[in-house]
Amino acid sequence: MGNNFSRRRFMQIGTGAVAAGAALKVSVLQPSLLAASPRPVAPSDTVRFASIGTGIRGCELLQATLRVPGIECVGACDLYDSRHQAAREAVQKEVPVTRNYREILDRKDVDAVIIAVTDHQHRKVFEDACAAGKDVYCEKPMSHTVEDGFAMVNAAHKNNRIVQIGSQRVSSILYAKAKEIYDSGKLGDVCAIEAYWDRNTASGAWVYPIPPDASEQTIDWNAFLDGAPKRAFDPVRFFRWRCFTDYGEGLAGDLFVHLISGIHFITGTNTVAQRAQSTGGIFRWKDGREFPDLIETFYDYPNFRVTLRCNLNNEGGEFIGFYGTKGTLIIKDSTLTYKPQDTRPQPEAYSIYGWPASLRNQYLAKWHQENPLPATLDFKVDEDSEAYATPEGYNDVSDHQANFFNAVRSRKPVVENEVFGNHAAIGCHLSNFAYANKAVAVWDASSNKIVKG
Repeated sequence: MGNNFSRRRFMQIGTGAVAAGAALKVSVLQPSLLAASPRPVAPSDTVRFASIGTGIRGCELLQATLRVPGIECVGACDLYDSRHQAAREAVQKEVPVTRNYREILDRKDVDAVIIAVTDHQHRKVFEDACAAGKDVYCEKPMSHTVEDGFAMVNAAHKNNRIVQIGSQRVSSILYAKAKEIYDSGKLGDVCAIEAYWDRNTASGAWVYPIPPDASEQTIDWNAFLDGAPKRAFDPVRFFRWRCFTDYGEGLAGDLFVHLISGIHFITGTNTVAQRAQSTGGIFRWKDGREFPDLIETFYDYPNFRVTLRCNLNNEGGEFIGFYGTKGTLIIKDSTLTYKPQDTRPQPEAYSIYGWPASLRNQYLAKWHQENPLPATLDFKVDEDSEAYATPEGYNDVSDHQANFFNAVRSRKPVVENEVFGNHAAIGCHLSNFAYANKAVAVWDASSNKIVKG
């Protein structure tokens, strides 16, 4: 790893480096994208894919594929006609486009699909793609309901498909370094994890502008409603679908899922939280949405507790903190810091001052006799701290896709398969269940259901 980066990038590190000491040297991590394909890919091994869903996220994913070697986009699908051109612009080529995703699945030249549709249609498209023999990169959250998630896992296993769920942080070089530090034992016992992702813009609250050509002629509204209650055409629901329970999972499905996936990856956890408690509300964005603009959830895991928050009313960025008996690990946006705790033996320095001086002196003399000073006293927390950053322009989405497409080619495991993705999605469902029911949400593993505690 190197440490050459711009002054602007250095300033962005800010709070992360300060947390570990002002004089702390920051190491810039090297991208791992090329490691996914160490040799040029032969034309016969090129993976041909199509994107089902080419809205905001779909186009982001298509743009990210341009950096992945050995793949070719051969088609795109969306219910909104103008997104067909947006997809072609994103992938920088003229590809066949359609409103009907089944036309994509019927094509023999499509090896894999990216699914970037609304949450409520993930299961339908996913199951059809697996049945058609396509490998699947499915956007997060994997499922819209608990039942959907387990049906999707079964579909992947039944059809022996490679599946990657799209919480890209688990492929980030920053999270890989965090996992390395966590696994080293430097943190000691970690019993508390805190994370948040806060935004303060209309776009961050999903209040997207409605395109001027949006109409029932340019949008297949009936297809959009498949799997949801029938209602009259409403472009707000089509373009701001994350706000509504019929189609999305709100802040839990949009942002909690990234935090949960990152925590699971770093800690090596591949299970569901035992229970969750939520609070929050709609404080600012009173526009008819059904999900809160502030939600906080407390999760019980077997070996630690997790506190998550998403707030659409203040810009706080992205944060995960791991608090251990021997050290603290902080991920803040694109930086990582580790700071050890000073765990050297220390005599009691508080309660003994309520003792008579004779007893206090007796205690201190005995303590120093039993704890002689080490030969060297060179322990300095700042000097033993570590700080890392990603290089300017780094894109973990491309790394995540490279992991997927390489697995499609090699048939080796991905970093975030359907079981991992399902567990993370259930964490979102636990949060929303607890909030909606004003009750403790308990995971009943025997029945694969969420029940009231």
